[in-house]
Amino acid sequence: MREFLLFSRTGFTSPNFRSLIDAGRLDIVYQCALMAIFKSQAHRQDVVFHAVLNGPPSPPLHIRISGAELRDAHIDERSWEEILRNVIAGKRHPGIEVDRKSFQEIIKQKHAENSRILVLSDSGKPIDSMELGEGALFVLGDHVGLPKKDEGFALRYGDKLSLGRKKYLAASCIDIVNYSLDRLEDGNKSSED
Repeated sequence: MREFLLFSRTGFTSPNFRSLIDAGRLDIVYQCALMAIFKSQAHRQDVVFHAVLNGPPSPPLHIRISGAELRDAHIDERSWEEILRNVIAGKRHPGIEVDRKSFQEIIKQKHAENSRILVLSDSGKPIDSMELGEGALFVLGDHVGLPKKDEGFALRYGDKLSLGRKKYLAASCIDIVNYSLDRLEDGNKSSED
């Protein structure tokens, strides 16, 4: 199982918005969920995506999306605008859960579940030099990045992981991690054959 945790500094915690970009950059949440869960013609069954929204009016709001359980979700932004508006309003959607857990509560929970906490940072250990394995939680910030306090908290339980010296969009980081893990899995399968 691979999991991703996005810290959204400004993502609205109210369903009253015109568009995802105007909702405290919920478009970043949509893009990251898309890269985490979807692949060509299917959902990733082994991925869970978390987003913690810290925008107005009543943060935090934790959205958990399970690739194995997600139903009735297309990849277009308009569909996700409606899905996010509905789940933030308290309506149910298959494969999506919403609660009031904070970023730090999720980090503690995943640590207690023996997940490996890996904070994406350009100053971390290179991804190709780390054994990633199963049961990792990949932590990243939105377009502004993780607040220093929350990054420090996550690093009490984990390590920094670098995708290189270049800065990438949050959604691209998730795509790169998925690609790297897919290559490792493909390599392991071919060596078993």
